[in-house]
Amino acid sequence: MTRVLFVCLGNICRSPTAHGVFESLVKAKGLAEQIHIDSCGTGGWHIGESPDKRATAHARKRGYDLSHLRARQVQSNDFYEFDYILAMDEAN
Repeated sequence: MTRVLFVCLGNICRSPTAHGVFESLVKAKGLAEQIHIDSCGTGGWHIGESPDKRATAHARKRGYDLSHLRARQVQSNDFYEFDYILAMDEAN
């Protein structure tokens, strides 16, 4: 299994949006059993929260569901468990 992690600052807008879009694409290609997707933030301010309402609304308009996602903070073991870690900007 290939494991992909999207990372932004708080894990409530950019990384969960990337997570939701990529998850939808992976499912559409029939690869859900082969690719594990997750997202997290470098900061812990929003741990356990749903994605931002604005991000969720814009995603929904485009056919992506973010409702099952909850914010978490990156952990040191993520660097060993994921094959790809994609930062959402140059500051992370």
